[in-house]
Amino acid sequence: MATAVNTRADKVAHLSHFIDGRFVPTARSHFENRNPATGAIVNLVPEADPAVVDDAVKAAKRALKGPWGKMSEQQRSAILRKVADGIMARFDDFLAAEVLDTGKPKSLAAHIDIPRGAANFNIFADQVLTLSTETFRTATPDGAGALNYAIRVPRGVIGVICPWNLPLLLLTWKVAPALACGNTVVVKPSEETPTTATLLGEVMNEAGVPPGVYNVVHGFGGDSSGEYLTRHPGVDGITFTGETGTGTAIMRAAADGVRPVSLELGGKNASLVFADCDLDKTIEGVTRAVFANCGQVCLGTERVYVQRPILAAFTQRLKAAAERLQPGNPFDTATTIGPLISQAHRDKVLSYYARAKADGAEIVTGGGIPALPSPYSSGFFIAPTIWTGLAETSAVMREEIFGPCCSIVPFDDEDAAIALANDSPYGLATAIWTENLARAHRVAAQVEVGITWVNAWFLRDLRTPFGGSKQSGIGREGGVHSMEFYTELRNVCIKL
Repeated sequence: MATAVNTRADKVAHLSHFIDGRFVPTARSHFENRNPATGAIVNLVPEADPAVVDDAVKAAKRALKGPWGKMSEQQRSAILRKVADGIMARFDDFLAAEVLDTGKPKSLAAHIDIPRGAANFNIFADQVLTLSTETFRTATPDGAGALNYAIRVPRGVIGVICPWNLPLLLLTWKVAPALACGNTVVVKPSEETPTTATLLGEVMNEAGVPPGVYNVVHGFGGDSSGEYLTRHPGVDGITFTGETGTGTAIMRAAADGVRPVSLELGGKNASLVFADCDLDKTIEGVTRAVFANCGQVCLGTERVYVQRPILAAFTQRLKAAAERLQPGNPFDTATTIGPLISQAHRDKVLSYYARAKADGAEIVTGGGIPALPSPYSSGFFIAPTIWTGLAETSAVMREEIFGPCCSIVPFDDEDAAIALANDSPYGLATAIWTENLARAHRVAAQVEVGITWVNAWFLRDLRTPFGGSKQSGIGREGGVHSMEFYTELRNVCIKL
């Protein structure tokens, strides 16, 4: 089969939906997918209408009753390993597609996005073979007893709605456990980053995944494929990663039919930097947490609280680290920071830059758009930015910006640091920087988030629970915790 996607910057391709093992054209209008680094068109993408989404859901329903539904866990596991191998065999294709869609530096995507995309299939291929359930011996009046045991069954057709910041990584983070448990999926990738989800359809076919198990429909959110998918009565569960407002809308849609949701939503994450930290390691870690992927990481840090004795030294060193970041051609190994995903998103982030200035912030560095040569002058680059002097009530301190920026705020003691970290409607992640192990344990236990790092950031064991508190989401992903969402438990009671 000829490749379904464009992995060359000099050629515009047409994407298709992927339904029932085939690439399906559509008569509805196409929209442009642009390279954020240059503004150039990468490909033209079809927008699914309700009939296309219905076809995808029906194909997924049929596949549940077909060969996929009859396979053992061992057979599904073996196929998932072939999918992982297929991603790595086409590493360069996936890498080029991901860089063109997102604009992120090739070095970042090659190190994280593509390897993790493959690793997710291997992790859950292992996990499904070790799932366990409960068994109870139950007393009965006649003394013979009964045996109660639970079995896991697939939930059914899963609607998978993916974000644009880590397209392949977060897509496979959901698809792999769903398929491992015997479900089928209909994927709606972000309209900003549709290419790797489509390319994965080719790998699914090559790996022997039966038709209808993995389906992709393109489009937007409201009044488009996203809404059609979440409202479709044939969808048995919905998993979504993205901003909190969209997650709220998906919960409303899922309420019709009382369907379960797994939501990993926004964050306004804090780093707590204590005076006894290893400053070299802390600067390195906080620099990554604030500026990696141009700040477009749900786990990224936008609030940096620093104990007063090291405030000046920390601020100057973070400023220097930010100013060393090099924007430009994402395929150039010298490039260390990419653009924002779109012009609209850059406008949003710039509005917060203006708000910070209006609220009296001192701009330590950045605050605007960097000057770059053509064609990158037409891309959506923005300057890494650091502020001081903002009040905790400022919108810049309360709302998720999702850009390469942070505000540095001093604190005096441990209790003040915890109070500042928890003063947020979000509760996704935090990072604590200290060489005092007792303090690390005390603070970690009191911060109201789903994941806490100590002297690290973005360090993941894929078996551990991942998710947020408060407005940062519902449910947990990772290891057995993913499997809990993608399966239903049924109890069998046998009278002895």
